[in-house]
Amino acid sequence: MIFPVRCMTCGKPIGQYWEDFKKRSAKGENPKAILDSCGVERYCCRSVFLSHVDMTTRIGKFQK
Repeated sequence: MIFPVRCMTCGKPIGQYWEDFKKRSAKGENPKAILDSCGVERYCCRSVFLSHVDMTTRIGKFQK
């Protein structure tokens, strides 16, 4: 749903990298290169970026 501020496994703050990751990956840049340049090195943190699905637009339809 909403991108987490911290990694759920290790607790490292990762929320500040989401906008940059989203913009650069939309341009077609390699996700590995983006995460390396942001300094996201742990597997648990990388999995949060790579597996996140933004559902806010779909869920927003059901609010009154």
